[in-house]
Amino acid sequence: MTTGTATHTTLGDGSVAELAEALRGELIRPGDAAYDEARAIWNGAHDRRPALIVRCAGTADVIRAIEFARSEDLLVAIRGGGHSIPGFSTVDDGIVIDLSPMRGIRVDPAARTARAQPGVTWAELDHETQAFGLAVTGGLVSSTGIAGFTLGGGIGWLMRKHGLTCDNLIAADVVTADGQLVHASAVENEELFWGLRGGGGNFGVVTSFEYRLHPVGPTVLGGAIFYPGDRAEEILRFYREWVGSVPDELTTLVSLATAPPAPFLPEEWHGRRVVVIPALYAGPVQEGERAVRALRELGEPIADLLGPLPYSAQQSLLDALWGPGAHNYFKAGWMRGLDDAAIDTLVQHHESVTSPTTEIHVHHMGGAVARVPAGSTAFGDRSAPFLLNIAASTPTPDGFDAAVAWTQALHRAIEPALTGGTYVNFLSAEGEERVQAAYGADTYTRLAALKEAYDPANVFRLNQNIRPG
Repeated sequence: MTTGTATHTTLGDGSVAELAEALRGELIRPGDAAYDEARAIWNGAHDRRPALIVRCAGTADVIRAIEFARSEDLLVAIRGGGHSIPGFSTVDDGIVIDLSPMRGIRVDPAARTARAQPGVTWAELDHETQAFGLAVTGGLVSSTGIAGFTLGGGIGWLMRKHGLTCDNLIAADVVTADGQLVHASAVENEELFWGLRGGGGNFGVVTSFEYRLHPVGPTVLGGAIFYPGDRAEEILRFYREWVGSVPDELTTLVSLATAPPAPFLPEEWHGRRVVVIPALYAGPVQEGERAVRALRELGEPIADLLGPLPYSAQQSLLDALWGPGAHNYFKAGWMRGLDDAAIDTLVQHHESVTSPTTEIHVHHMGGAVARVPAGSTAFGDRSAPFLLNIAASTPTPDGFDAAVAWTQALHRAIEPALTGGTYVNFLSAEGEERVQAAYGADTYTRLAALKEAYDPANVFRLNQNIRPG
């Protein structure tokens, strides 16, 4: 599953020199000292060699890079945080428009809004908004970039109380395929604004995001509780019933995992199968304690790490497990429910997992996510009670193919419990049919028409691609 080939594009020295002269940022080519570091992305499964990397200092550089790519007929990859599971943030023999240097943030605490550029990570945005006790739904790993995360929807710890990240997007500035800068909001370029909230990077390069913020923290009830892996069936059955009555302030997931060699876990559990329930309560800590009481009443955890902690600490809770360079592959799908057959399938495959860093996640949805009317944004299914994400990971290429095969086998086995749709940000490179399934027929048709209007030549096609109508 590891990808990568050599670069073959030959570009004229004169045209490349003109591009470099036109940029405020940096142009990097093969052979430059910075090239190998600049081409690397978070997912080590993708080792690609771009012909050019443009590290943009601002919107003008984005416009110049798009114009150059079109004039030279280069395949375009857009990179924000670089966490793309399918490797769409890099390319062989094309141009990477690297937005990571664009990291400006402005918070308006009175209006409870924030504007951020596309190179910002969730750790950086949270740092600024938490200075005022504010936040917007952000990534489960804080090194994730805000850009792709927002455009694909945005599932995070605040979603059941405050909605998806895209539900809190107020406006965006977008450089389109013809090099124009347009503003999209509920009152300007409304159809584009609809498509940006879930439709991914299909319609242009967003150079500014404006978010609605909410009072959160700085201290929340969060953390995780760990149980022995041989209790997985019992805990999943409990979880199925329990989440039906939890308040919207509480967002949780179940992870069937292998205990890492972490100091907060007893050493005798390192490397053994565990059931982990991370949680966050978006409200008063005392109310959160009551909301998670039933988890503690299950008894005999390996470790109970639920308690008061800074919101920023909750946001970085999983960072150490999902660092850069590992080989990663996701296979996900919306679940109709957690019936006994589905639970049995999950437990059986947990017992046969091939890699200690591979995990099975069951996210509890609902709450504010489900209250947004279907079709009001381009996000796919809001009605499913759970989202399954099978996250295959190995530290090196060794064992990665086996982990991918195990993941695909589990997905096939559990298909009767799935709706057939999926979440685009957890979608690997699985083809047009799966992209259509992620959105549903009506939304996909509308997105294809929007694509035809803004990118008829499909310049922006390294993504979960929507073909022009």
